[in-house]
Amino acid sequence: MILQKVADVEVERFMEGLVHRNPGQPLFHQAVREVSMDVMPYIIEHPEYRKAQILERLTEPDRVVSFRVCWLDDAGNVQTNRGYRVQFSNAIGPYKGGLRFHPSVRLGMMKFLAFEQVFKNSLTTLPMGGAKGGADFDPKGKSDEEIMKFCQSFMTALWKYIGKDVDVPAGDIGVGGREIGYLFGQYKRLSGEFSGTLTGKGHTFGGSFVRTEATGYGCVYFVSEMLKTKGDGLKGKTCLVSGAGNVAQYTVEKLNQLGAKPITLSDSNGFIHDPDGIDPEKLAWVIDLKTNKRGRIAEYAKKFGCPYYPGKKPWGVNADLAFPSATQNEINERDARTLVDNGILAVAEGSNMATTPEAVHIFQNAGVLFAPGKAANAGGVAVSGLEQTQNAQRMYWTREEVDSHLHEIMKSIHAQCVEYGSEGGRINYVKGANLAGFVKVAGAVLSLGVV
Repeated sequence: MILQKVADVEVERFMEGLVHRNPGQPLFHQAVREVSMDVMPYIIEHPEYRKAQILERLTEPDRVVSFRVCWLDDAGNVQTNRGYRVQFSNAIGPYKGGLRFHPSVRLGMMKFLAFEQVFKNSLTTLPMGGAKGGADFDPKGKSDEEIMKFCQSFMTALWKYIGKDVDVPAGDIGVGGREIGYLFGQYKRLSGEFSGTLTGKGHTFGGSFVRTEATGYGCVYFVSEMLKTKGDGLKGKTCLVSGAGNVAQYTVEKLNQLGAKPITLSDSNGFIHDPDGIDPEKLAWVIDLKTNKRGRIAEYAKKFGCPYYPGKKPWGVNADLAFPSATQNEINERDARTLVDNGILAVAEGSNMATTPEAVHIFQNAGVLFAPGKAANAGGVAVSGLEQTQNAQRMYWTREEVDSHLHEIMKSIHAQCVEYGSEGGRINYVKGANLAGFVKVAGAVLSLGVV
């Protein structure tokens, strides 16, 4: 108790300095505070970490690259966007993390995502550092040629800062297989080499099986491990899934495969509730809707005759499990209370920092199994790491081999969370993920000297 009180004071002192140095970046502040609260007691108990200013060093990026991206639209008009790459830490391996193309992209968001990536990548057990990047470019409504021109201009500004042993970007929101193909094509043109410098590539030119599915699959595998600690399983469970993009789609697919019943999907306009379940046939329709037609989830309700709730989130629907898979802070305190009152058993973040701190505390106090994004959605970057391995070996693994590796990695991440997060007969998965990720990276930073 005394240690925790001292740690709380130290966290506030530390955060005051961090906020002062990084004004106007609330998502970054939130992410750092969450990690600091869990690791500060450990730092106090290990004076060498405090003397070496490990936390201060791990919350300051190694490098922030900001650049202009100019391109011509189909009407011949010059357009200008801003691009970023935040290389946060390469203490345990080359920088690794996605690229996001979305109007909301700002420096503070990139720093938050890159900081989270450091510890997520650490948990995978693979030798990967943490980075994130992107641009305030919106692919929606753009032609293929406009997207190609933007990607080529973006890579022209970025390519000199990345490489297979330096920094290996991947996809993220707004950056799928099409965008990765254009980005990789331009990188290959500029660098004159064919290497595993980007992941998420098409399978015909160095990509891995299961990469598209990995985040959703991994999240479901993690929840399966959580339920096992209670002598329970996925079979027969009803599940709430938010979002309708890549992560949500393959969360639904894996839930169906393991005998659960997903009943919701959403987008920024509202959500659908299908009490009969979003079965494989319906999911195939959703994937076509979102991938090829760029449609809205409201069309599902018309197609399959189920309710659609405009302007709302799915957290008021009765279910056993919840998979927030849309965006950050999508479950707030009020949503959490509703989920608890409805008897939710487990919540796993398919999206990064999907739950506000107040909501996390409500879940933990109610005994709900809660999996933070840096653990639950690490499957995507894990398979990106496996793609790097396949590229280095100049070979392909089968779908079954990659899926098996992914399953084992998610089991390992769960085991680390249990090791570092067990307290009083319960498992604090947030603390476990933060501490397990931190101890590995911090140890490396300490070993490398003052660099």
